[in-house]
Order: sequence, then C-alpha cells, then structure tokens
Amino acid sequence: MSAHDIRSAKRPDPDQPMVDIANYVADYRIDSTEAYDTARYMLLDSLATAMMAMKFPECVKHLGPVVPGATLPGGARVPGTSHELDPVQAAFAIGTQIRWLDFNDTWLAAEWGHPSDNLGAILAVADYLSRKAEREGGKALSVRDVLTHAIKAHEIQGCYALLNSFNRVGQDHVILVRLASTAVATAMLGGTKEQIITAVSHSWIDNGALRTYRHAPNTGPRKSWAAGDACRRAVTHAINAVYRGAVGYPSALTAKTWGYYDVAFKSKAFEFERPFGSYVMENVLFKISFPAEFHAQTAVECAMKLHAQVAGKLDQIDKVVIETQEAGCRIIDKTGPLANYADRDHCIQYMVAVPLIFGRLTAEDYNDDVAADPRIDALREKMVVTENPQFTKDYFDPEKRYIGNAVQVFFQDGSSTEKVSIDYPIGHRKRRAEGIPVLLKKFEAAMRGHLPSHKVKAILDATASPATLDAMPVQDFLSLFTL
Repeated sequence: MSAHDIRSAKRPDPDQPMVDIANYVADYRIDSTEAYDTARYMLLDSLATAMMAMKFPECVKHLGPVVPGATLPGGARVPGTSHELDPVQAAFAIGTQIRWLDFNDTWLAAEWGHPSDNLGAILAVADYLSRKAEREGGKALSVRDVLTHAIKAHEIQGCYALLNSFNRVGQDHVILVRLASTAVATAMLGGTKEQIITAVSHSWIDNGALRTYRHAPNTGPRKSWAAGDACRRAVTHAINAVYRGAVGYPSALTAKTWGYYDVAFKSKAFEFERPFGSYVMENVLFKISFPAEFHAQTAVECAMKLHAQVAGKLDQIDKVVIETQEAGCRIIDKTGPLANYADRDHCIQYMVAVPLIFGRLTAEDYNDDVAADPRIDALREKMVVTENPQFTKDYFDPEKRYIGNAVQVFFQDGSSTEKVSIDYPIGHRKRRAEGIPVLLKKFEAAMRGHLPSHKVKAILDATASPATLDAMPVQDFLSLFTL
C-alpha cells in the first residue's frame, strides 16, 4: 500500500530526524577542546543563575516535591536547597531555577532558546544515577560526563533552531528543550538507539506549548518555569522508554494527517544547516552583564553608555530611537501597561529606560517597586523602535550571529546624543576573552549571595582546575551546592 494510505496499519521505518538524533547521542564522540571549555563555563554560569534565583520567593515555591511529603531520600538534589526528589520533579525544579531570571545562555537563529535549560534534566538524572551507583557499588557519572551530555543537548536544540522556526507556528522554543533532554536523558539511563527513538517520538507527539505566555497581552511567569516543565516531561519519556518498555511511534513526524508536520508545522519537513557536532556549544551566547531577554542585551549596553549624558536631562527628552533586529521588534517591542516582572523583562523599552535613568539593570529592577517609578513609563512613551535591516541580516549570518542594537536620545532643543551602536554583547563568542572573567565574577558573587562561606570555598576550590572538576563524581560536585 502507499505510504499515504492512512488506512494501512503497517508500521513504517522510523522518521530519519529521530534516527539521526539517536545515532548522534549514542555514537558521536566529542573531541572539541573548545566545546568542553565552553561547556564548563556554561555549567558554572547556569548554577550561578540558579543560586541568584533563590532570592525570589515566586521561584522558590516551585522547587519542592509536587505535593508535601513526596520526597525521595537518596534521590536527585536541587542545588541551593535541601530537597531530595525523584528525577522527574528534580528536573522541573533545576530547570526552573536556571531559567527563572532569564540570565542563562542563549541561542538565536530562526528559533530562539536557552540550551542550558537542558541541565535541568541532565543534572537531575546524573545525580539520581550516581547516588544510586554509589549505594550499589556501581560507577558514578563524572562532571566530564555531564559536560558531554550538555554539549549534545546544546547541539540538538541549537541545530534544530537554525532553520526551523517554531515561533512562526505559535509554539514555544521549549519544545526543543524537551526534544534534546529526552534524547540525552534516555541515553544516560542506558537506553538503546531504539529506545532513544521511542522516547523522542513521544516528545514530538506531545506537540508544543503555545508562546502566548511570552507575548502581550498575556506575558506572565509561566515563561520562567516552562523550561523546567519541558525537562520534567523529557525525563518522564526517558524513564518510560528505558524502564517501562514504552511503545514508540515511528512516523510521529511524517504520518499523514496525524503526524507533527501536518498537525503543527504546516506540513513542512524540518530543514538542517549542518550535521550534529559541537558547533552550538562553541558558539553559544552567555548573558553575563544583564538579566535581559537576549535580543535587548546590546540595547541595554548602549543605554548604559548614554546614562551619564541623559540622566540629568530626563525632562528635556523629546524621543529615544531604538534600532533592533526583526526578531527584537517581533518579541519585545511592547507598549502600554506592563503587568508583572515577566512583562517587563520582555519589553525592550523598559530594558532601555532603566539603565538610561539609573545606570543599571538588575533582576530586582523588574520588581513592582522599581517599576512604580513614573519616570520609567514616561520615558517608554517617548521611545520609537524600528528594525535595522543590517542588524537582521547579521543576526542570521552563520559567520556572525550578531545581535545588534542602537540607541540615540533626542532632546527638545534639537540636540541629541551620538547614536551608540553595538553589534554583539559581551557574552558573544567574539568577546569570550573579555567575557569569561566577568562570568566567573558573576559565578562567585552568586555563590556568596546564597551559600554559606565554607560551601563557597569548597566550590571555588573544586572549580579552579578544569581537570579536577572534570574528574569529580557528579554526586560529590552537587553535594557542594546543598543546604
């Protein structure tokens, strides 16, 4: 029968994209020193954002067991807490911690996202397996193993994002966190290639979360735990495939009428710019200076440069012109009242107004008390956001991957500041040498801001030497972050 005959019950061969993921996760050997070096910094940066998030009660309330008492002594731990949970709920908690402040790494292309979100699943499964192995006389995973899985998760999420725009069909980028985390978590649990394909097929059958919680008029805190939710679902799929013998769905993507392509992707097949390797980790963007949606990072940097010229003349401003990329216009150009912190950290006008006025942008600046300052909204009303076609072109150029913004302030007397234009932020690969010392300061400050001094010393000692850190058993490393 024809493959297009929807009455045929004959099981087809697995869809090639799912096979490619399984082959990559199971067989590919990472040999890039740059990828491992970058992954090490990514791990520290992600744990820094997790510790910083512990200052926010709205985050902390999500981090415990799903209901009171549903703990698992000897299970997976949640950094910065005393929780011991099953790996599914721990994946949710860790993913939520890392993503809460919008301050972890970023990947920008046809789709956007934050590949270190996958650490929620990776760290939870790694700690669970390693503590179990320790009890049973088996071999624990090392931090190096975690880095390997992270490089692969970054690669899957990032390579899918290069040419496939899920946001254009209204779906949130965490669909790719679920995909990548499902694949690597299944491999971590000892899954075969067939089991990886099975788990991945279930991930696609889940379809995707709507992006509505990221956009006006519905922007809200779900965007801060959406990645944790994707990690939780991924670990569930991995466990079902490996421990429960779940049945897979070989044409989950391509099945006529009922497959993902026809249901959710306008009947288009996925496109790929490159084969899986270690490209994404090597080129990932770090958010180092500002907890701001990444399309606005250089806009904030521009505003910081203009603060001294503008702060004393706020009442004399006629307009503020912001040039950004097409994606920035579509995601974070926002007018009108901003309902909550999640609204504010996805509004380019707000993220430019605060540094122009105060000369800073911190996570606390999205809180209600700061937002109540009438000067912020007054300045937002004077802002004009436009697309700069060159910024858009450079954004998609695979040799550049820039995230350009420009800011210029015009005064009522006809004078103006210079136009400050920045192509790529401090977290870009082209500014690694400048950025890594700042990243390490962010890490140390975050540790000191939440953990007791003896824990901080042990963490700094353990992370000072790459070789020492890589060789450390995961359960020993994560024990340094527990309370």
